[in-house]
Amino acid sequence: MNKSALITGITGQDGSYLTELLLAKGYTVHGIIRRSSSFNTARIDHIYQDRHLAGRHLNLHYGDLTDSTGLRRILEIAQPDEVYNLGAQSHVKVSFENPEYTADSVAVGTLRLLDSIRDYMAHSTRQVHFYQAGSSEMFGAAKPPQSEATPFYPRSPYAVAKVAAHWWAVNYREAYSLFICNGILFIHESPRRGETFVTRKITRALGRIKVGLQKKLYLGNLDSRRDWGFAGDYVEAMWMMLQQPEPGDFVVATGEAYSVRQFLEEAFRYLNLDWNEYVEIDPQYFRPTEVDYLLGDPTKATKTFGWKPKTSFRRLVRMMVDADVKLAEIESSGKPPPSS
Repeated sequence: MNKSALITGITGQDGSYLTELLLAKGYTVHGIIRRSSSFNTARIDHIYQDRHLAGRHLNLHYGDLTDSTGLRRILEIAQPDEVYNLGAQSHVKVSFENPEYTADSVAVGTLRLLDSIRDYMAHSTRQVHFYQAGSSEMFGAAKPPQSEATPFYPRSPYAVAKVAAHWWAVNYREAYSLFICNGILFIHESPRRGETFVTRKITRALGRIKVGLQKKLYLGNLDSRRDWGFAGDYVEAMWMMLQQPEPGDFVVATGEAYSVRQFLEEAFRYLNLDWNEYVEIDPQYFRPTEVDYLLGDPTKATKTFGWKPKTSFRRLVRMMVDADVKLAEIESSGKPPPSS
């Protein structure tokens, strides 16, 4: 395609799958990474391309959504046709402890990027299609099923920040006639999910329990229900949105919901274990304001560009368990873990 794409949050779960998808389609991909004293690129190490190689199609740039000057500089270098804003402090529980930083990176960070793109387009005359990563957490306490027409009812600083970012995206689309899509993605998982998120916390602990490295798993609310899909399916929806003739806002979900308890049961049953023997409830993992039931209605996305999830709940759980059993076996052997 000879297109150029810029991804914030490229080192995250979604960023890594999206990068694989875009490279396979012939894009040149630019990603923004934050400076860290330790390597934080594990999810994309398998597709990393040395900057000294001729004809490379993956380029990484140090930057941050809290730095407007840096964002403008990177836009000038990347000259993107598409921008995917996936960067965020995305952990809901952490957002209660760090609300100001969450708001700055998630909400104001989106505004900085939007305004940088507006300026870039004005002086470069290039057209940029922009994807804003929304979240089902924006619906919070809203009655399920939730669609594009459902009023937002955020229940955490993270969700409030995502709502602000959503409306800034809508405002810039309407005020400046920019091609901006809000993807309201319901929860999506994979073996690349961060280990502090409940699903990966479960499968990571299960793998370690299976090989004798761990005895207990501590969790919070087991009754909350979520619409869980596979991240690899969901990044395809992101790309499809930006290929449409007109921008819009789209819910991306499976249309099925399961409780944390059901995820536990499915995961432990797969390894012929009884989760009741290993799981204990710790009150510190409960949120100050809970979100009980998120169930997405992806009808608009299906009708508009034909997207449907390919991976079932059971297949997703087993995929994650298999990956974490292998990781635990490597850990148990004393060998260094793989980079991705």
